[in-house]
Amino acid sequence: MIDTPSGSNDYRVLARKYRPADFTALIGQEPMVRTLTNAFATDRIAQAWMLTGVRGVGKTTTARILARALNYRTDTVDRPTIDLSVPGEHCQAIMEGRHIDVVEMDAASHTGIEDVKQIIDSVRYAPVSARYKVYIIDEIHMLSEKAFNALLKTLEEPPPHAKFIFATTEIRKVPITVLSRCQRFDLRRIEIAELTAHLRAIAGKEEVAVDDRSLAMIARAAEGSVRDALSILDQAIAHGGGTVDEEAVRAMLGLADRTRIVDLFEHLMAGRVTEALDGFKELHDVGADPVVVLNDLAAFTHLVTRLRYVPGAAHDDPSLSPDERERGIAFSEQLPVTVLARAWQMLLRGIPECETAARPFAAAEMLLIRLAHASTLPTLDEALKKLDTAPSGQAIAGDSAGGHPQAPSASAPSAQSHGAPQPHPQRSEPASPQPATTMAAPQPGGGASAMRLVADNADPEPASAQAPPAAAPAQPAVSITGLQDLADLADRHRDLKMKVAIRNYVRLVSIEPGRLSINLTDGATPELVGELSNRLGEWTGTRWIVSVSRDPGGPTLDEEDRDRRNALFADASRDPDVKAILDTFPGAKVVDVRINEIVDEAGLDADMSGEEGLADPDEATDTD
Repeated sequence: MIDTPSGSNDYRVLARKYRPADFTALIGQEPMVRTLTNAFATDRIAQAWMLTGVRGVGKTTTARILARALNYRTDTVDRPTIDLSVPGEHCQAIMEGRHIDVVEMDAASHTGIEDVKQIIDSVRYAPVSARYKVYIIDEIHMLSEKAFNALLKTLEEPPPHAKFIFATTEIRKVPITVLSRCQRFDLRRIEIAELTAHLRAIAGKEEVAVDDRSLAMIARAAEGSVRDALSILDQAIAHGGGTVDEEAVRAMLGLADRTRIVDLFEHLMAGRVTEALDGFKELHDVGADPVVVLNDLAAFTHLVTRLRYVPGAAHDDPSLSPDERERGIAFSEQLPVTVLARAWQMLLRGIPECETAARPFAAAEMLLIRLAHASTLPTLDEALKKLDTAPSGQAIAGDSAGGHPQAPSASAPSAQSHGAPQPHPQRSEPASPQPATTMAAPQPGGGASAMRLVADNADPEPASAQAPPAAAPAQPAVSITGLQDLADLADRHRDLKMKVAIRNYVRLVSIEPGRLSINLTDGATPELVGELSNRLGEWTGTRWIVSVSRDPGGPTLDEEDRDRRNALFADASRDPDVKAILDTFPGAKVVDVRINEIVDEAGLDADMSGEEGLADPDEATDTD
C-alpha cells in the first residue's frame, strides 16, 4: 500500500484508503494478473489494453497499476515488471494521478475530436522522466465517432515510447476497429465469499466489530463491486457509531429479514394469500422496500431451483443463512420445476412494473396475489396428463400437484349390474377449477415430511345440473391480415384518430388470429398499444393481444404510400415526353402524377396501361 500525504485530521473513505497499489492487492482478477505476469516476463508487452467490467471492479485502479509497472524504476531494478513490492521512483505520483508522463482523460466529459487531437499531437514527444508515456482513457465508449476514427492510426502504429490503457463499462459501444488493436481483459465481478473475506480483513484493520451476517448482507448488496462494498461498509460504520450491527445494516439498506422471505415464499407456494400479504406488510412496516423484497423473493426462487439440480451449492455459499440453506433444500425436493419456473417468470415481469408504479406497495401486493393464485393451478403438463388419463365423459378431481382421478364409491348402485336404466345417471365432476391447497412448514433437514400438499375435493354433482349453455349468436368474422385491414376497420367504425395512428406510427412485425406484434415509430404515444388492443376487441368481438417487438418490422402505411408516390414520380421523370418538357422549360418540375382510367361499354374500369392497345398514354403529368 502506497501512503498518500494527508493532514492528521483528514479522513479518507475506505474505498480510497484501501485502494490496491499493486497486482497482489487486486482480488478476483487472477486470469488478468497471470497473463500480464507472463507477458512482462517474456517481454511481450502490448501497445494498448482494453479493460472492461461493471462499476467498481477495479478498471481505473488496474490501469494505474499497469502504468506503474511499465515505468517501474528503483536503485536495483530498471525495467518493466509486475513485482511492485518495493515502491519505485515514479510509483507515488502515478498512483495519485499526478505524474506528468501518465495522462488520464475522462471520455465522459471529453468526447470530441479536439480532445483526441491533443493526445495525438503529444504522442510524438518523448516522455519527460518516465520510461513510457501512458495514456489512460476512462469510459472510452463515450467518445464520438470522429474521435474514434482520429485515434485509429495512432493506436495501430504508436511510437515506441507510448502505451494506451482504455477502460469502459459498455464494451459493445466500442468500435470493433478499436477493439482489434487492443489486448482485452474482462474484469469479472467479485464473488460474495471472496468479497466478504476482503471486508472482514478491512474491518479488522479498522478495529471495527462486525459479524459475518452483516458482512454477507453488505457483499450481497454490492453486487460484485469492491468499491460499492467498501462504501456501504463505510456508511454502516458511521451509521452504527463505530460498530456494525446486523439490524442496523438491514435498516440502512432497506433489506428484509431473510427468514421472513423464506416464510413469504412458503405462503405463496401454498396459496395462502392472507398470510402472504400479512407477512409482506410486516416487512414493509419495519422499513423493507417493496422492490427489494420482490428481488429477494426472486433470488430465493432461483436458489431453490438451482438446489434441485446442484444440492451442494447450498453448502458452498457462505452468504446463505442456515434457514435459507435447510429450507431451500427442502423446497427443492418437493416443488416441481414447472411451478418454480412459473413463479420466476412472474417475478421477472412484475418487478419492473413495481419499480415504475406510482404505488410500489400496492403493485407488489398485486404481484403476490397473482403468485399465490397461480401456485394452486396445475401446470400445462399436468393438465394435459390428466386429460390423457381421464376416462371418456369423466372429469378429473385432484390437487395442483397432479392428483389421481377420483374413484367412484364402492357402495354406489350400478345400473348395469342390475340391468335397469337409471333415470338420473351420476358422474364424477371436478370439485373446483382451482382446488384449495395448504402447505405445512418444512422442517430443517428436508425429506418427505418437510412439506405436505393437501387438496380438498367437493362432492360430485349430477350431470343434469351441468347442462350446456345455449349457444350465443355467432358474430360475423373479421379478417385482418395486415395494416391496411386495420386502417380500413378503423375507417368503417369512424375512428379517425386511430386510423391516422395506424397509418403513421405502426410497423407490422407479425399477425395471427388474436395476436398482433408491432413496432412503433418515434411519434407514437405510450397509450397507443393499449388503445389498439381495446379497439380491436370492440370491433371484432374477440380478445386481441397487442405486443411491442424489438424487431424493426415493415414500413408504415404512410411510408408505403410515400414510396409508391416516389416511384410514380421517378417513372414520370423517365418518360421521354416529360423529359423533353423539363429540358425545354428550365426550372420546371413534376408536382403531381395521376393515373388515367376510362370506363368501357360494359361499365368496368380499365387501366390505361397499354395492354389493351389503347393509344392514350398511361399517365398524366402536371408540371410547373
